[in-house]
Amino acid sequence: MLNDCFVCKATHYSSNFQILAKIIFNYSAGKFCAFGFFVYICRVNIHVRMKTIVKLLLAAFVLSLVPVTNVCAQTKIETPAERKARLEREAAAKKKRQQQDAARRHNPSNKILKWKDVGTFHDGMAFVKDKDDKYGFIDKSGNVVIPCQWKKVWDFHENLSPVENDADKWGFIDKTGRVVIPCEWKDVTMFGEGLAAVRDKNDKWGYVDKTGKVVISCQWWNAKQFSEGFACVAKWMGYGQQYGFIDKTGKEVIPCQWGDSHGFSEGLAAVKNGTTWSYVDKTGTVVLGPLTKYRFINSFSDGLAGVGIGWSSKGYIDKTGQEVIPCQEQYWYMMSFSDGLAAVMTNNNQWGYIDKKGALVIPLKWSKAKAFCEGLAAVQDKDGIWHYIDKTGKVVLTP
Repeated sequence: MLNDCFVCKATHYSSNFQILAKIIFNYSAGKFCAFGFFVYICRVNIHVRMKTIVKLLLAAFVLSLVPVTNVCAQTKIETPAERKARLEREAAAKKKRQQQDAARRHNPSNKILKWKDVGTFHDGMAFVKDKDDKYGFIDKSGNVVIPCQWKKVWDFHENLSPVENDADKWGFIDKTGRVVIPCEWKDVTMFGEGLAAVRDKNDKWGYVDKTGKVVISCQWWNAKQFSEGFACVAKWMGYGQQYGFIDKTGKEVIPCQWGDSHGFSEGLAAVKNGTTWSYVDKTGTVVLGPLTKYRFINSFSDGLAGVGIGWSSKGYIDKTGQEVIPCQEQYWYMMSFSDGLAAVMTNNNQWGYIDKKGALVIPLKWSKAKAFCEGLAAVQDKDGIWHYIDKTGKVVLTP
């Protein structure tokens, strides 16, 4: 009867030992179960040799004396510091994967890229970003004239360029790479008309001259580059930032009253009241608008300003407000005009250039494109390699 009830038909020792392990460790407490072991003995072939039974009994006795760790080990509770460190590691790993994915998208041929990014030429120099994400500058021959050593840079303006060091502080260098204004600011703008906006340790903005001297004290919630004698600045009004304009003495000549604003360009500045954009002159008088049709507008450049009805319907207006290049969904992104041409992008991320009549004059074949300046524009091909083209679309430099 015992044989009929308990004998297991499996005769392989591997399965027998699996049964033994399950019973002996008893899952939850890890303790030896005598009754379970008896069941196991009954389940094995009744004719098993006594020598084997003695060995198994001896092994079970030894195991019963040794404390066994619970199979379901308790999960260690993280301290705040350990959790922070883990999240930082995970974020760093995620960022690395995203960078690798982006690199594969922009470099499907897996060619070794010399530059991950390049800038527009200003003052005869353009920034470049190397494989280690460090920035330097090249000249129009493609020669590196300032080594890649900075965490971030902006274009040269008035022979000076903003640079950020590894301590996340900003300063300025000249065209030889020499630091002429120490890296001590939390943020800066490019120079315009001899002044640059700087953000201090209290997150307030002011302006310095080319010697680094503060000439307009840090008092603004936001500040932009000087242009045409004015700079756009913002005050905190209790319900949000409100923008107006100051002159080069720091005097508020057009009161802060708009929710957003661009700097002056070609005598006009774009300002936003609520959700509606307009253009004002240098007295603060609205001379064009309100332009309720458009969701956003840009500054005037080459006599035209980019406007958008929606994110996928863009065009250009002249200073009378007439659409000279009608808003259309053909282009998803349209840059400001520069040197008579504007870069445009289709919904499949192909870039080309149009003229002021809206005609496509440089084909839509580039993966990325930047504005023309000093007769050249930076473009990236399908393999991720950067080039500079002239206004005919001809590649004249591959740095």
